[in-house]
Amino acid sequence: MNLRWSATSPYVRKVMMVAIERGVAESITRQPTDPWSADTDLPQGNPLGKVPALTLEDGTTLFDSPVIAEYLDSLGAGPSVFPAAGPERWAALRLQAIADGMCDAAILRRLENARPEGEKSAAWMERQRVAVSRALDLLEAEAASLGDGVTIGTLAVLATLGYLDFRFAHEPWREGRPALTAWFARMADRDSFRRTAPPVG
Repeated sequence: MNLRWSATSPYVRKVMMVAIERGVAESITRQPTDPWSADTDLPQGNPLGKVPALTLEDGTTLFDSPVIAEYLDSLGAGPSVFPAAGPERWAALRLQAIADGMCDAAILRRLENARPEGEKSAAWMERQRVAVSRALDLLEAEAASLGDGVTIGTLAVLATLGYLDFRFAHEPWREGRPALTAWFARMADRDSFRRTAPPVG
């Protein structure tokens, strides 16, 4: 399997964490890809032009991260990170949706901020910032229910909080959120999280 990969993408980090947790990471060839490069061939496999994109042995390309994560999970042995049908499954998928939505908002904000002066929308960036803040408050309120188990939801939240530390360290999300901070501190010691850390500097 070939994964179009970027070390700084939280979506890539999420799927690689799933691969590590499920013992299938060694089956993946990682192809560094800059989706913003004008000459990238990424759209040939993923018309959306996004990473991650996973090309299978038969040439099929899977996208985006929720689909790739579930596919990689299906290849592993032992307990799935996707709970079976029922309340636990919906709770895990809901967490993944919250985490992915936070990443969407954070990345939109970064992209807007990168536009030339005079073209940026402060109101748009603030809308994205507030969306992330509200989601963090929800996670703080529900931190006691996150537990120490591994699901697609908890892995996605870990990847997202790691992304906030990476790209928005000047806006410390931990302030006023002691329960979420404590949960993250425990879970961030997992091998899958440490092995997928973005580059420093």
